[in-house]
Amino acid sequence: MNAIHGPRRPGLLSGMHLLSALLPAVLLCADMVSAPTLPAARAAEQAKITVSTNLVVLPVSVTDAQGEFVSGLQEQNFSVYEEGRLQRITLFVEEDTPVTVGLLVDHSRSMGPKLPEVVTAVTTFAHSSNPADEMFVVDFSDKVSIGLLDGKAFTSDPKVLEKAVAAVSARGQTALYDAVAAGLKHLELGKQEKKALILVSDGGDNASHYKYGEVLTLARQAHAVIYSIALAGDSGEEENPRVLERLCNDTGGIAFFPRAGQKISEIAKEIARDLREQYTLGYAPEKRIKGDSFRKIKVRVTAPGRGKVRVRTRAGYSLPPEKVPPTQPNGGRQ
Repeated sequence: MNAIHGPRRPGLLSGMHLLSALLPAVLLCADMVSAPTLPAARAAEQAKITVSTNLVVLPVSVTDAQGEFVSGLQEQNFSVYEEGRLQRITLFVEEDTPVTVGLLVDHSRSMGPKLPEVVTAVTTFAHSSNPADEMFVVDFSDKVSIGLLDGKAFTSDPKVLEKAVAAVSARGQTALYDAVAAGLKHLELGKQEKKALILVSDGGDNASHYKYGEVLTLARQAHAVIYSIALAGDSGEEENPRVLERLCNDTGGIAFFPRAGQKISEIAKEIARDLREQYTLGYAPEKRIKGDSFRKIKVRVTAPGRGKVRVRTRAGYSLPPEKVPPTQPNGGRQ
């Protein structure tokens, strides 16, 4: 059963680069940045938006009672709150933009019978995506590997992705948290400002060096949206798919739990649509926080004449530790 999604909606626009901060994602920048107010009309015309260092960027999905994307909203339809305080929106974009996407595929022993369908789902996702998307594959069992795709770090070729996933057989245990950490790091190498991870696994972890809390902190500091397809089977011995749900909720993604007989290739199409159908909002908090203190975010939408709408975005964010400049030989800072 898909615990947190309804019927989806048709594709949206195509066009412009979003801004950078990380994943992209589109998204909540964990590094904070500052930018001037951009009217919606002007934002839609620009080929690229340049920001500096104090902007929190949010991907926001708005759907109606039937689960269809609610398009055509304007900046005035949105209100953003951080820790209960209303924020001034300084960035507003409704646009389909290219994404850097990491496909994290569980190749542990418990996934063996499910891998043929996973290969099909990965190929389906690639065919359903924006042609300008750049993708990579993380294979993990008790070890994590990010292979070169025809000698490159990223590809947009579905056949290359299919080959990369199918080339690895099921074996060993499950280092799921290590795979998420590796995927978040590799996303930083991508050229697209919008970034996402799609994790396909039965959800168990019995081989990672990272702990769940550490990975959750990394996800909250990144600007990537995380989706998961939890393939629970019959054994249940290593499976704990609900572990994936919080990672998705905190980053504004969706955790999918396929029903019996449901093809995961259809879920892959749905994730591709979800990445296409989002508003992007940005605001500059009143003051920068220190450490990894978690800041809760709430987005409210008024849509007269559209009925009751459902809003999905990040639960919040935290900042990565500030980098300390290296010490020069004379004891000073660079």
